[in-house]
Amino acid sequence: MSSPIRKAINSDALTRLAQAIAVAVSATLAGCSSHVPQTDAAHTPNIAARAKQKPIWLSEKPSPQVPQDVWERMRQGFQLQDGLGVNPRIEQQRLWFASNPSFLENAGERGSLYIHYIIERLEERNMPLELALLPVIESAYNPMAYSRADAVGLWQFIPSTGRYYNLRQTRFYDGRRDITASTTAAMDYLTRLHDMFNGDWLLALAAYNAGEGTVSRAIERNEKLGLPTDYWNLPLPAETQAYVPKLLALSQVVLAPEAYGVNLNPIANEPYFQVVEINQRMDLSKVAEVANIDEDELFQLNPAFKQRTTIDGPQHLLVPTSKAQLLTSSLQTMRPEELISKKQLKPVFDNADNTAVASVKRNYKVKRGDSLGTIAKANNVDIKDLQRWNKLSGKNIKPGQTLVMQVQDTSKRGSGRINTVVASNTKSKTKTEKPQTQYKVQQGDSLYMVAKRFNVEMQHLKRWNPRVGQALKPGQMLTVANPH
Repeated sequence: MSSPIRKAINSDALTRLAQAIAVAVSATLAGCSSHVPQTDAAHTPNIAARAKQKPIWLSEKPSPQVPQDVWERMRQGFQLQDGLGVNPRIEQQRLWFASNPSFLENAGERGSLYIHYIIERLEERNMPLELALLPVIESAYNPMAYSRADAVGLWQFIPSTGRYYNLRQTRFYDGRRDITASTTAAMDYLTRLHDMFNGDWLLALAAYNAGEGTVSRAIERNEKLGLPTDYWNLPLPAETQAYVPKLLALSQVVLAPEAYGVNLNPIANEPYFQVVEINQRMDLSKVAEVANIDEDELFQLNPAFKQRTTIDGPQHLLVPTSKAQLLTSSLQTMRPEELISKKQLKPVFDNADNTAVASVKRNYKVKRGDSLGTIAKANNVDIKDLQRWNKLSGKNIKPGQTLVMQVQDTSKRGSGRINTVVASNTKSKTKTEKPQTQYKVQQGDSLYMVAKRFNVEMQHLKRWNPRVGQALKPGQMLTVANPH
């Protein structure tokens, strides 16, 4: 390329560079001029608008959507997971939950009536939402749970602590079982412990389990010995040593249930129940009838009324949200006597009364792993009686063998045993009989939860098990017929 041509090209390039610099300087000066008083008001808005205009890629992010599943809402409010690291005590508890997935699954099913309410109350106080899992540890989310230490309810208050937090306990009403009152009391107690231990939630949880005195003495001991005073280094009782790791491990399983083989059924992120004010005594059976609510479900929401009547308790009821309007309208038109049953009051935990009833036959098909001992225990009879009724010389039974169970009342009033089961072998089944399943009652089960699990009506479940009381006991066998 010749020298004149190169000079021309360089000259053109320099010219274009100078023009670009001039444009940039002008734009800068125009931007700066927007900060001083302007005499030309007609041009100022355009310059300011150009200066303030944001690039498209810097636009604000859309607000996050409200979770549809209450489990996800819970996860978003976890506050206790940071800084845990690898902890053998937590890992040991997490392994247990992974090895027993049905524990959390069943507790979640029972808690589906209450979890949304508890999460909302925790959020109002800005408390860690891991605390919504505390009733899983305490009671498996069973409001009827009762411990050897006389602790009762979802949050397992002992009598003295319950009274301290205004949970009244009478023959007819136990506030420790009241869903809303006990939840308020538990959060008040946990807040007090949190403040007492200088904002340390782990120490507060340890004190909730063992008592503040036990934790305080352990801290004082370590201080005198020059040892750390955090939860992980305190000499606490064995139960309390496992208590906090259990809650933290459970929280981690809820964070990623699929990773641990746990199937958490979604729970709608909306209130399950609504408070309906009342101004008179009512029997829950009558309320259920008026509002078309399953009686057992209504009692699950109002378990503090020990005899299923609103005596000694608060002047309100918790009812499913979908039925609240119907109940409110009905109460305005009904006479007081229409809401009180004529039957004599008795503890709700009693079995059915001891009057004689006609025999009811049902079949039991022996399953693999069954023995005469397990069948006898499940039906509250002696092995010898079972052998005599079935004309068995030994204890051998075979899977697939069918036993006809005939329930009769042969007891005297006041005796411990109400039902006697008569069994005999049979090789055939009537054509009208529906296929039946035997279900073993688990800790925390209720008739309502069993009916819901098998997708059958409560009234049918009661008819198939006529001598079963409202309060089920772990180990009991229930007959569940296939509804199809």
